[in-house]
Amino acid sequence: MMNRVIKDTGSKYPIIQAPMGWIARSQLASAVCEAGGMGIIETSSGEIENCKKEIQLMSKLTNKPFGVNLPLLFLKDDSMVKFCVQSGVKFVTTSAGDPTKYIQTLKNAGITVYHAVPSLAGAIKAYKAGVDGLVVEGTEGGGFKSPEEVGLLVLIQSIKQNIDIPMIAAGGIIDGAGMAAIFAAGAEGIQMGTRFVSSKESPVHNNFKNKILESGIDGTLVLNKTSKPVIRALKSKLTHDINQKGQMDMSSMLKIQDLYFKGDMEAAPALSGQSSGLINEIKTVKEIIDETIKEFNIICKKMGDISF
Repeated sequence: MMNRVIKDTGSKYPIIQAPMGWIARSQLASAVCEAGGMGIIETSSGEIENCKKEIQLMSKLTNKPFGVNLPLLFLKDDSMVKFCVQSGVKFVTTSAGDPTKYIQTLKNAGITVYHAVPSLAGAIKAYKAGVDGLVVEGTEGGGFKSPEEVGLLVLIQSIKQNIDIPMIAAGGIIDGAGMAAIFAAGAEGIQMGTRFVSSKESPVHNNFKNKILESGIDGTLVLNKTSKPVIRALKSKLTHDINQKGQMDMSSMLKIQDLYFKGDMEAAPALSGQSSGLINEIKTVKEIIDETIKEFNIICKKMGDISF
């Protein structure tokens, strides 16, 4: 079946991999593309030259479409925007900033642009700016969050009531059941982060993957609610201490790579969504996507037979 998200991404399935800093590189993104999803290369790490190399490497690892995320507030200049244009990138997600900033440059180059939003107001602003679609981020997701904590199901329906635009739903989705539920609410695609972080192809240390598997549905904390940035991370001694203080110094994030790649689970907050409580096994990216689509199709068929 063709819908607007599949048309815009060019992928087989409307499943997008979240652009996690340092993690969303070619190893993971190419696996997602090969399995029929849309792999995204991150640039939020600030390692611009490394990210450029990762974008170039994608064409050697897959002939499938892929995208790049541009976190607008964190881009020091327009060099990455220009690089995306020159490299022939066809799909970009923008986030963390004013969607009008590079929209014309990207669209003039024939690039499809989806903007990440955590609120109805943000969605309307992005719509008026002329973006092609939205990545709608509910409070259930991991990483940087809105202090308002609006759930994905409510947010998707609220946006749908106000504007007609393709929406990729992000936050708390790990399988076909979650995908079917959010499609019923108005989404046309899903974005998964925590589920792919815990995949076999994910570059993170097994300590991180196992911590996700051990986590319950109440295994995360929303931190720094009275300041910025607000984040959702796995419970640990470090995040418990931060939560008790009520505020988080950004120095807490400086050793995030020690957590990701050395397995020191107290080095920094382990950014993760509530969906960690639903993940019980480390699987390949292909298994994750195939099982998600199979379950989605079964549920949709079953729901189609229900009437009152």
